[in-house]
This record gives sequence, structure tokens and C-alpha cells, in this order.
Amino acid sequence: MQTLLHTADSRGHASHGWLNSHHSFSFAGYNNPQRMHFGVLRVLNDDTVAGGMGFGTHPHDNMEIISIPLSGTLEHKDSAGNHGIIQSGDVQVMSAGTGIAHSEKNHSKTEEVKFLQIWLFPNKRNVPSRYDQQTFRAEDRHNQFQQILSPNPDDAGVWIHQDAWFHLADFDANFSAEYQVKRAGNGVYVFVLEGDATVAGQTLHRRDGFGIWNTDSFTIQANSNTRLLLMDVPMEL
Repeated sequence: MQTLLHTADSRGHASHGWLNSHHSFSFAGYNNPQRMHFGVLRVLNDDTVAGGMGFGTHPHDNMEIISIPLSGTLEHKDSAGNHGIIQSGDVQVMSAGTGIAHSEKNHSKTEEVKFLQIWLFPNKRNVPSRYDQQTFRAEDRHNQFQQILSPNPDDAGVWIHQDAWFHLADFDANFSAEYQVKRAGNGVYVFVLEGDATVAGQTLHRRDGFGIWNTDSFTIQANSNTRLLLMDVPMEL
């Protein structure tokens, strides 16, 4: 087993007044050669956007882009005519593929929105762009791993062009579970949304990130009421 620890306070940070963003990996003005990606996981941004503000229309290509709202509401519009409103409990995915332009804005004029912006390198280039969003029940992640993303359109959750699986989990204090890595050659980046946990022997706190690879499984012990996001991704680009 190999591991790496990214504590919350070691992340890159950008504050633009309307946007407060923490970067687990190099992004925009934050350039850390030691933190370019974790396997195919390229971007993990923890964003807070003020009411009435957001990211104007901008292009992407050949990237799988996932948005997970934590609170508030997020509005998506793109050049393919897609329009969606997502909030806590929803997951949005966009395969940029051959190219698409989109905007992501706070749907509320007064309340801030907090969300995770995640980019993964795809395993197929120049595919037709696509958009999807789904809503997930909170009770389905209580003391269990709730799959929210996979490579398979017929499996639970949204799907992307990559051999990746994402799970959310809400664990009660002192609950423990073993996570099985979904594919040989994959690693798992564990991101603590709330609470405290011990993952494969490493104590983690709110907004810490922990990468694990070269193992088939590992144990997670919640040290308080804890919410986790697990990103199971190929380690080779």
C-alpha cells in the first residue's frame, strides 16, 4: 500500500471576492509540481460562490467534469442547449469531449453556493459532448457507500468516459467499514467533507484529502459523525 496526505491547510487558495476556492491540485494561479494530479484525477476544487455570481461561459474539451453541490443551488447552461439547476443531493456530469462551452452560476441572488468541482482525464478522446444530472437519497449513504458515478450507463449513478467510481458515505461516530477498490490498478482519493476519520491508519479531519493505491482494500473508521467522498480512479494516465 502507498499513501499520500493532503491536509486541508496545505491546499492552494484563491479569493476573488465573489469566489473563495481551495485547490487540492494545481489549478489556475496555484502551481505545485508535487500536486498536479492523482492518477486521472486532475482537479478537486472546493468552491464557494457569492449570491448572483458565477463562472461566465468558457470552453472545455476532452475532460470529464463533475459538480457536487454541498449547499445552495448551482445553475448550469451550455452551448449544447442543456440547462440544469442542482443542489445538495444532486450530482452533475459533463463530458466535454469534442468541445463545449458552459457557465456555472449561483442560482440564488442572495445565498452563497458551496460545491466541489472535479475534473478527470477521460479514457476516450473526442467523444460527443454530453450532460447529465441525478438526485441521490441521503438515507442510501447512511453507514454505507452510495455509488454516485461509474463507467457504466446501466449502473447506479451518473457515468463518465473513465474507469472511475465515486461514492458518498455518511458514517456515524465509531462506525467502520472496509472499502474494496473497484478495479486493479486503481487508487482511491478520500476527501473528508465533514467530521473526522481514520483511513488505513491515517487520522483525517475536515477537508483533508488522502490518496491510497497498490492495495485491494482498506478500512475506514469514523471518529465523529463523518461525511466522505471516495474517488476510485485509474492511477495511470
